[in-house]
Amino acid sequence: MSGAYANFTHMTDYMGLEGLLTDEERMVRETAREFVNREVLPIIEGHAQAGTFPARLVPMMGELGFFGPTLPEKYGCAGLSQTAYGLLMYELERGDSGLRSFASVQGSLVMWPIHAYGSEAQKDHWLPLLASGAKIGCFGLTEPDFGSNPGGMLTRAERLPGGRWRLNGTKMWITNGTVADVALVWARTDEGIRGFLVEKGTKGFSAPETHGKWSLRASVTSELVLEDVEVDGETSLLPLAKGLKAPLSCLTQARYGIAWGALGAADACYQCALDYALSRVQFDKPIAATQLQQEKLAWMVTDLTKGQLLALQLGRLKEQGTCTPAQVSMAKMNNVNAALEICRRARTILGANGILDEFPVMRHMANLESVYTYEGTHDMHTLIVGEEVTGLAAYR
Repeated sequence: MSGAYANFTHMTDYMGLEGLLTDEERMVRETAREFVNREVLPIIEGHAQAGTFPARLVPMMGELGFFGPTLPEKYGCAGLSQTAYGLLMYELERGDSGLRSFASVQGSLVMWPIHAYGSEAQKDHWLPLLASGAKIGCFGLTEPDFGSNPGGMLTRAERLPGGRWRLNGTKMWITNGTVADVALVWARTDEGIRGFLVEKGTKGFSAPETHGKWSLRASVTSELVLEDVEVDGETSLLPLAKGLKAPLSCLTQARYGIAWGALGAADACYQCALDYALSRVQFDKPIAATQLQQEKLAWMVTDLTKGQLLALQLGRLKEQGTCTPAQVSMAKMNNVNAALEICRRARTILGANGILDEFPVMRHMANLESVYTYEGTHDMHTLIVGEEVTGLAAYR
């Protein structure tokens, strides 16, 4: 982003959210905001136009502790609160959804399951490398024919003599796949669904990049192809990950971060639209003085504020260990939907200028079309909440 709309100093805070945060949480948010303003905003539009990921940011993010920040310090992580993690995702997605996706996958979908389900040797080896950004990870669950129904996966792992395993299958829509040093691949076995750490360069394993995207253009999206890939069970198999609940628990972690992150994109668009409306003069007055534009801005800041308070309460419940997957679904469903609508209304305020890369609105809006669908579609999260309140599953 360039011009007068590049650096907004403060998060939109209509209901005094800052006063509900700890000093550490405020520090994390401010550190991330300063990083995004300094390192991300000057370059992100160029990467989005070119369809490239800003890889030079990875070691900086590692040094700042942005990867797996809630995990223990013994592994090189920051040991932060769940709310601090959410605020970090908010600020990263204010930069770009692709940047937040990178950190979300690295921390919630690779580091978190290694910590939760891995052996001590796996944790000691991988977590420090992933925390620093020296190694990059990806999460292989979705398949070409199985998205909302991951239990139908076709990828299989067969146990071989000598403690080895052979994997065959294909994964699709994998963030970081092509650039990842290790892939956490979920496969069906005779013992149920299990998770395997497959390293880049393993014979039979490839990760071709997906091109032609109109969304998440500053993010690497890939296919994972496994053709008779053999791995050592002791170093590859996550010993405590057994059954579909294991990968679904990882998704719950990621969806929590998305509930915060989408609001960061919305905040960027709201602040841009507000600033534009105050400075754009038509018929001898700023367009912000008209009833139609004020109605849009009032709706935008109200829904952004509701989303912030929902995310904050979810974070506190998560810290208490009492939040449910359905509560996470509600927050992801509501906040991404609200963020997308905020971006759309912001575009109307900017008029024709809204489609230019001088402003962040069209990029965020296109990105959120993907966020609306991934990590569980909006419709599936709606049905998860519906089942929770009725006791009846409508998707089975």
